[in-house]
Amino acid sequence: MIRLVVLLPLLIFGACQQPELGTPKPRMYPKVDYPVRSKVQFDEAYCKLKFEYPNYFSVEQDQYFFDSKPIDPCWFDLVSKQLNSQLHCSYIPVNNRKHFDQLVNDAFKMTSKHNQKANYRREQLIKNPEENVHGILFEHDGPVASPLQFFVTDSTKHFFRASLYFKSQVNPDSIAPVYDFVKTDILEIIESFKWN
Repeated sequence: MIRLVVLLPLLIFGACQQPELGTPKPRMYPKVDYPVRSKVQFDEAYCKLKFEYPNYFSVEQDQYFFDSKPIDPCWFDLVSKQLNSQLHCSYIPVNNRKHFDQLVNDAFKMTSKHNQKANYRREQLIKNPEENVHGILFEHDGPVASPLQFFVTDSTKHFFRASLYFKSQVNPDSIAPVYDFVKTDILEIIESFKWN
C-alpha cells in the first residue's frame, strides 16, 4: 500500500507534463518534372506561318469554334499534358485596314478582360523587321486565367493571336515556376516566327 501511495503521485506527475510541440510544416506544392527541351518545326499545310516550338507541346487543330467551324483552318492549340498547359492559337487573314484595326482592338479587349483580377499588366513590343513580324506581348500578374497573351502581324495580310492557359486552379505562387519555364519557350516561338 505504501508503494502504491508513493508511485501514484509520481505517475500522475509524469502524465501531466506537456509533450514537446513541433514546428508546423510549410505548405507544399507538387514536384514538377520539367521536360528536356528540344525544338520542333511547326510547318503545317493548313497554316500560312511557321515557327519552332518545344517538343513537350503537341499540336491539336481546332475543329470547332463554339457551334461552328473556326474562321480559318489555322486555329490550333499547343498542348502540354506534362505541364498541364495550353497555348491557344488563332490565325486570321487580314482583309483591309479597317479589318486590321478591328483585330488589334479585339486583341486589346480580350486581354483587358483579365485586368479585373490582375495586379498589373505589362506590355512588350515585338519587332522582327527581317521577317516582317510585329506585335505586342501582354503579361498579367495575379490570379488571372491567362497570364500571357500575344499577337503578331505583318499589318497587311496576316494576324496571329495566342493565349496561355493552365488547367489548374489559378494560384500565381504555385504556377510561377512552370510559367517561367513555359514563358521562355513562348518567347523563342515568337523569335522564330515567319510568314509563308
